[in-house]
Amino acid sequence: MSDSAAHNSPGWALFLDVDGTLLELAETPQGVHVPTGLKQLLDEVRWRLDGALALVSGRSLANLDQLFSPLRFIASGVHGCERRTAEHHVLRPEVDAAAIAHVRNRLAEFVRSHEGLLLEDKHYAVAMHFRRAPEMQDEVYKVMNEVLVHLGPTFALQAGKSVLELRPGAWTKGSSITSFMQEQPFIGRTPVFIGDDVTDEDAFEVVNEMNGVSIRVGPAAATLARHRLNGVSDVLRWLQTVPPVIPPQHPPQ
Repeated sequence: MSDSAAHNSPGWALFLDVDGTLLELAETPQGVHVPTGLKQLLDEVRWRLDGALALVSGRSLANLDQLFSPLRFIASGVHGCERRTAEHHVLRPEVDAAAIAHVRNRLAEFVRSHEGLLLEDKHYAVAMHFRRAPEMQDEVYKVMNEVLVHLGPTFALQAGKSVLELRPGAWTKGSSITSFMQEQPFIGRTPVFIGDDVTDEDAFEVVNEMNGVSIRVGPAAATLARHRLNGVSDVLRWLQTVPPVIPPQHPPQ
């Protein structure tokens, strides 16, 4: 990725995926640790951009806050299903809690009978991880498609790296970036999004439509992103070079 493509505007709105982008992937969602140095770096970049930095993750907001404590970022969680604004307002979809509970119980029973699988409960979304049991991929897809029928057309299946998630279908990472860009401190800036997975493709598409900067992390793959970084370590080095916001120059009165 060229410096000219990366640093072409002081007025950035920076959106960052977490797992696989800021943090190396782990066997389980609980297996990651956020180093103090990364927290300090993100806080510094947030300051340089005058607050226009948000985490855009598949994790829940509560989990993000736990990982990055004591920092609390503007953020989107569960692939756009929940969103915390700069004013600390948290927006979440309304879902059929009884239907979600029924599906959660059925999937929990399935996981208990198959070693290596992990069920992640996100309240109004549920994810099944099979990184430790890759041979179960076909069975995971089968059972998740079956319960999707029970939830109905308002839900969608979201595939990721060794994970399949059922979530409300009207919200995505891309829709969360669209909403952020209509609010302070992001409004009027150039969006920059960095992600590593198929779950980030809708966000790349949205950012491209806004003439922003889309960056895919990892080996070459089919993607809508227009730039690439090789891995997490490259992302962290790139973040260290983010320029501060340049105050507007007003003509003398």
